[in-house]
Amino acid sequence: MKNIIAPSILSADFAHLAADIEMLNESECGWIHLDIMDGVFVPNLSFGLPVVEHISRLATKPLDAHLMIVNPDNYLARFAQAGVSLLTVHYEACTHLERTVSAIHDLGMKAGVAINPHTNVCLLEDILGEIDLALIMSVNPGFGGQKFIPQSVEKVRKLKKMITDSGSKCLIEIDGGVNKDNVALLRKAGVDAFVAGSSVFGSDDPSETISFMANA
Repeated sequence: MKNIIAPSILSADFAHLAADIEMLNESECGWIHLDIMDGVFVPNLSFGLPVVEHISRLATKPLDAHLMIVNPDNYLARFAQAGVSLLTVHYEACTHLERTVSAIHDLGMKAGVAINPHTNVCLLEDILGEIDLALIMSVNPGFGGQKFIPQSVEKVRKLKKMITDSGSKCLIEIDGGVNKDNVALLRKAGVDAFVAGSSVFGSDDPSETISFMANA
């Protein structure tokens, strides 16, 4: 089974966004990753729903949206309407996580939960049976191009054991500092889906980079 590569649009050329999305449509990527930042939960702003709607009209791959925002419950329905297939919220931003996950499912989307580098994977134990995806941040969220945090590999191993022991079918996604050099190691540790931004769009041949990572 190929790795699921989810190139992050945040690192694309927004002056030629349609061309970059067409490249992704024709590539071996599995999902298209959307980093949604509000400048409050993380110290950066990215893009909002109008851009998501535009991307949805062009994309033929599922949209994988990662909400790095406060009060995500206020926007779940709008992301469903915008064409998102998989919606991930942060453990740290959700007071009533199970209710948020249920609402995402009720809107017809798959549900993911992300954790920041300082958050222990054990805190996901009670929700693993309810979610489709657990996202481990391997950099502090907010900016692209950061260096991979090595301790993330052990977090993946722990999470994989938790998933296996619970009988959950939850996938593991990793986001931050993912590149050609570490994708095989991360796959061996238990990662199913790989968010890659600058390592894809900053390469000489993004499509070839995606192919390499998908088959690593």
